[in-house]
Amino acid sequence: MKHPVRLERQNGVAVIAIENPPVNALSTAVRRGILGALHAALSDDTITAIVIAANGKTFPAGADISEFGQPAQEPSLPELCDLIEASHKPVLAALHGTVLGGGLEVAMAAHYRVAHDQTQLGLPEILLGLLPGAGGTQRAPRLVGVDMALDMMLTGKPITADQAQRIGLVDGLAGDDLRDVVKALAAETREVRPTRDQRQHLLDGKQFMARIAARRAQLRPKALAENKIVDCVEAALLLPFDAGRDIEREAFTDCLASPVSAGLRHSFFAERRAPKFPELTQTGPRPVNSGPLPVNAVGIVGGGLMGSGIAIACLDAGLPVTLVEQGEDGVTKALDRIGAHYQRGVETGRITEAQGSAALTHLTLTTTLDALNAQDIIIEALPEDLELKQEMFRKLGGIARYGAVLASNTSYQDVAVLQQASGRPGDVLALHFFAPAHRMKLVEIGVPRNVDPQAVVTAHALTKMLGKMPVRSAAVPGFIGNQMLVAGRRAADRLLLDGATPAQVDNALRSFGFPMGPYQIQDMSGLDIGWARRRAQPEDPDPRYLSLADRMCEAGWFGQKTGKGYYVYAEGERHGVPNPDMLHLLAEERRAKGITARKFTDRQLRDHLLLTWVNEGARLVGTGTATRPSDVDAVMVHGFGYPRWRGGPMLDADQTTPFQILRRIEILQKEDPSLWDIAPLLREMAAERGKFADLNEA
Repeated sequence: MKHPVRLERQNGVAVIAIENPPVNALSTAVRRGILGALHAALSDDTITAIVIAANGKTFPAGADISEFGQPAQEPSLPELCDLIEASHKPVLAALHGTVLGGGLEVAMAAHYRVAHDQTQLGLPEILLGLLPGAGGTQRAPRLVGVDMALDMMLTGKPITADQAQRIGLVDGLAGDDLRDVVKALAAETREVRPTRDQRQHLLDGKQFMARIAARRAQLRPKALAENKIVDCVEAALLLPFDAGRDIEREAFTDCLASPVSAGLRHSFFAERRAPKFPELTQTGPRPVNSGPLPVNAVGIVGGGLMGSGIAIACLDAGLPVTLVEQGEDGVTKALDRIGAHYQRGVETGRITEAQGSAALTHLTLTTTLDALNAQDIIIEALPEDLELKQEMFRKLGGIARYGAVLASNTSYQDVAVLQQASGRPGDVLALHFFAPAHRMKLVEIGVPRNVDPQAVVTAHALTKMLGKMPVRSAAVPGFIGNQMLVAGRRAADRLLLDGATPAQVDNALRSFGFPMGPYQIQDMSGLDIGWARRRAQPEDPDPRYLSLADRMCEAGWFGQKTGKGYYVYAEGERHGVPNPDMLHLLAEERRAKGITARKFTDRQLRDHLLLTWVNEGARLVGTGTATRPSDVDAVMVHGFGYPRWRGGPMLDADQTTPFQILRRIEILQKEDPSLWDIAPLLREMAAERGKFADLNEA
């Protein structure tokens, strides 16, 4: 196995070169390699200065977080940083790429820092519920001052190389000759300059403490990592460096043990695990018509909200888009919709006028399907009408070039029917974007049984080009996301039938951390959408089926668009008050079914829905609809607003244990057997005393 660190000597300068692709994470092997190279350079009398650099695309982009929670291996990153800083020979860091987290802490421990002019630097530990734990909270305020140090640590946002030079985080910038520039500087440098000894930003103690107090006042009392960061930066002023570093280490340990950090780290790994499709190990993307990329031209059928959003996502990625609409009126509306998006971007300063104009030059709008005869992938974004979609796929099957991928943005339709209609089933799959398509990160790729793996890889490549997170689902109606959504709504409706109100359910989920509750979302999306789908399906035979939403739609109450739904909305308002007429209909339905309303606590409402999602998630994994439990969590977090810091329902199940979850569902099953069809996988996990996390790497 290739060693991840190499020591090079040239003209009295030792270069410690890190090579641990893809991002040169500071794993145990890398830390040991740096330490060994550092000792070798320090003991070599011919060496006068040391450069720490990295091969590949970036200087270390952070610690290896897969090692978090495992037994500590020496040297720890804090120990390594202290040894770098204590060097009696000057240590210079040559920075490029994305210098983040532990990588930046190593750089701050060096005596001098030079960055490539395109480098990004940041301390994003807060995004994992953590804080810099290798001296970063002590060194950053010494280098850049209290305000900038807190900005970097509390937001986690990176800064540019230019910004880093202006605030004193780096000493100079270089171009592509970075390594040579730093080696030349090292050959001339004799003075060590430990960051711990720099106090220019600590001299005005009164101002420093005023800034600390102002930041602390802005924080939520229960925001553990944020408050610990402020405490540690305060310690940088009030205590000697070693004492401040000890406080930082204790604070890091406290944050690491917190459920918030556990949830955020679970989400981090779930987001990186989800795009690992099995097809990627089997083949590459389809051959393209022309161009250097896996996808060089995109066709879209339908310019409504979804079609226009998908078009914007593609245009933002620099891809040529041909969008087909029905009639000149449809073309005009699509152009207005897409043009308005870029106009808003210019008005808000998000993009320049030139950038907006450049994006629109890649857009072709037409009423002619034949214009889609050369695209690498064609995405159908028509209304959820199976016959309409079938007819479109019949036409696309004869128009699209050989090798083109045909994708449907359907939410609920059977993709196998569309495959058959196209006459070329190996080319057809689903690309289920979430609305608004140009903003939402999640895309479900619905993979039918007999699709060509190359088509799947091509669709995967497109989502990555768009900056999206692809999640693989079997091509069953609803995929992962909408099956979880339907299960949750069915359970929520049962709560209404038994005595809860929509506002109580919404409030319970908001207090859990969701941005909106299920009935607020239905009002916002439009109750008529779900009503149309229900009318196209056989009547639900369940005697406890709640027909409230159907009766509301029959009365013309479609939510925000009509000013009345589960809530009543004043004109122009997006937040409503509970609809008394809806509550009257709900009470009528309870009486008709002989149900006496009972009271629920927020905890009971929340737990009822969480148990539903765990059971449904276990069913989806058990049937192979979802590849792994963490994919269910990723869909819930990025598709439906499940609090990212909680990780997702499958992580919540592991923290409670599947055994306890099963016992609680078995009690509920006795009360309402038609709702609780226990997933076989959940029974299996409970019997084996296992956890869903065990299946994530299987």
